[in-house]
Amino acid sequence: MSVARAARAYPRLLQIGFSEAVAYRAEMIVWMLTTTMPLVSLALWSAVADQGKVGRFDQRGFGAYFLATLVVRQLTSSWLVWELNQDIRTGGLSRRLLQPIHPLVVYSAQNLGALPLRIVLTAPIAVVAAFVVRAEHLPHDPSLYLVFFASLLGAWLVNFFTMAIIGSLAFFLESSTAVFEVWLVAFMILSGYLVPLELFPGWLRDVATALPFRYTIGFPVEVITGMLDREQALSQLAIQYGYAVVTGFGALAAFRAGIRRFSAFGG
Repeated sequence: MSVARAARAYPRLLQIGFSEAVAYRAEMIVWMLTTTMPLVSLALWSAVADQGKVGRFDQRGFGAYFLATLVVRQLTSSWLVWELNQDIRTGGLSRRLLQPIHPLVVYSAQNLGALPLRIVLTAPIAVVAAFVVRAEHLPHDPSLYLVFFASLLGAWLVNFFTMAIIGSLAFFLESSTAVFEVWLVAFMILSGYLVPLELFPGWLRDVATALPFRYTIGFPVEVITGMLDREQALSQLAIQYGYAVVTGFGALAAFRAGIRRFSAFGG
């Protein structure tokens, strides 16, 4: 694949991805409504905090954390697992392989092309968060806002490449969605999606910090809610992008191995 060719084609691919998102906007809204578990956690933990602080969190602290979690989840998630499974099972991938651009590049443009619509749909949540959250729950160091936006990209990369790895298992399994369901359970527990990792027992918090799940949700949320200082945020941003590189190489290797099998069986 020519990198220059992909770079020239990418803006057009993003336009196509945006058009598809608009065309299937009702489906996207339904999908977004299925990712509102942080609101349930907010209600539960706010009730607990009504009796007093839980760690560093009071009711407003939980409000800041879980509203930020909801926004980060909406802006960084990927649905590539289902697309890859569908294309592999139906043979639609054969058409993609005939194109002069790597299929993963096309898939990424489809995902990112939907981002403007997702931002529009997420904006009301951000507005509510601005009224709920006081300045004390936001970073006081302006550089942390740059780290936050960089962490959103890093979280999306880790999510996308992980989905590519799991989706590529469909080359070898009847369906890789069962593997994804196992991954999703681990993600919900260990990413900070349902419970702030700071509230975990020490040993479990250490395990969660060492795994990639935290860098898809918990880390960006901790940055934007003022839970990390600049030094902590930058060091953990480096770890996040390290995971992005590792999962990126893993995704390319898994997809390449799957394509060899796909071609061998006449896909």
